[in-house]
Amino acid sequence: MASPPPGQRTEQPHLVSLVLQSKKALQHGQQLCSKANSLSNASAQCSVDVLALDAKVKWITEAILEQLKLAANVAKSIEHKRAQLDKQVKAWDVVRSRRTEALDNILESLGAHLVPPGFHQTSSGSSLFGSQHSLDGKNGNAFFNGQQSPSATVRDNSFDHHGKKNVDRTKWKTLRDFVDESAIENVLDTLESDRTRLDDIMASTYDYPETLSAAILSIRESLPSSSIVPSIEDILNAQQGTSELMARHLSSLTSHYEQMADALKISEAGETFGEEDLQDMNRDTEELPSIMAELEEQALSIEDAHQQLVTAKTAAQEQLATHSMTLDDLDELGEIMADMLQKQQGVENGCQELLDGLQQRLLVVEDLHHRFIQYQASFNKLLIEIGRRRLYREAAEKIVEGMMSQLRAMTEEERQVREDFNAEHGQHIPEDICLCIENPPTRWEVVPREGDVRETLPEVDGDLLAQAKEKLVVVDVLSAGTDSV
Repeated sequence: MASPPPGQRTEQPHLVSLVLQSKKALQHGQQLCSKANSLSNASAQCSVDVLALDAKVKWITEAILEQLKLAANVAKSIEHKRAQLDKQVKAWDVVRSRRTEALDNILESLGAHLVPPGFHQTSSGSSLFGSQHSLDGKNGNAFFNGQQSPSATVRDNSFDHHGKKNVDRTKWKTLRDFVDESAIENVLDTLESDRTRLDDIMASTYDYPETLSAAILSIRESLPSSSIVPSIEDILNAQQGTSELMARHLSSLTSHYEQMADALKISEAGETFGEEDLQDMNRDTEELPSIMAELEEQALSIEDAHQQLVTAKTAAQEQLATHSMTLDDLDELGEIMADMLQKQQGVENGCQELLDGLQQRLLVVEDLHHRFIQYQASFNKLLIEIGRRRLYREAAEKIVEGMMSQLRAMTEEERQVREDFNAEHGQHIPEDICLCIENPPTRWEVVPREGDVRETLPEVDGDLLAQAKEKLVVVDVLSAGTDSV
């Protein structure tokens, strides 16, 4: 450095411009670094808040998921209980179908079973069939109508007034005509009514599992699928690296300004700088815009990182707010589930009570079926019994007829013997001796005992007797097979 020639002193004021540029760059750099430092400090605090909020969100999310698992188990439990009820009802329906079908079959069989007219027309005779006993043990004819039982003994009117055999069976009654259809319909109607009530009770909670599942799915979908928190460590490390770069740039600006300020003082002291020194100063000053551009870019980088953390914090706070509403929904769901469980329990109790009653009604249907089977079997046996009694009566009548014929022959023979005796010896015996010698022999007549009447039996055609015997053989075979099983 030397005293400048007189012609070069005019170039020295250029140092003032360089100093001003350096100072302005330094001040701007200081502002950028100060702001970056403030943002870095705020980012550190914000990162703490983000981590705390994220931890709280995750904890609440896990708690909600656990509650949703319990709710799902409740839904499955209700569905399982409904499935069990459905299974019981279906099993009952199968038994019901089997028993009502069996009852229909026996009723159809009774409808095809002819009853000869002589079995159901009034008579003063005693009943051969006996009264039918009802299932309740109180009313003996609860399931038989008010007509005279086909078992009542009647006069034999199987012949018309011309004495011609009546073979028109299209007008004959059947065993079903003596069954009280209205009583059976009452049993079946009550059965159907209770079955409908069972469906209505079960339908009241039919949509519970689906409703719970939909509510659980809605709450689950409102939860965050994954954490939206950025990598705090990467952000802070990036900010730290950027801050260090900015500090180095600021240090360079400070050093440059100090150098330029010192050069200005030297210049003001009267010394001048050589051309090479001025070129160096100009070159260093020309690099200031690029340095400032880097500082601004780095400051923006720190601001972006800070904004990223602020955004994450805001998102976490929004999630917390959403979780608060979700927790309210979960509480409401809990109340709904408690109400559902209570109602489901009531439904189960009501259904079980109805099922027990329905089982009892099926026993009535089953007992009806057995009763009518016995009714038909007993009537078949009645036909056979009537046939047996007819044979007995005919045998007894033959004996009586034979006895009467024998007695008449004996009486006639005795009368002839007595007449011959009286004719030969009566004129020689005084009339006042043994007056009874003139008496004729006693004539006998075999009649029913006093108070009894001659037995009359309804007419049973041979084909009906044969059918009755065949049906009884089939019943015996089926009964034997059932017993062996």
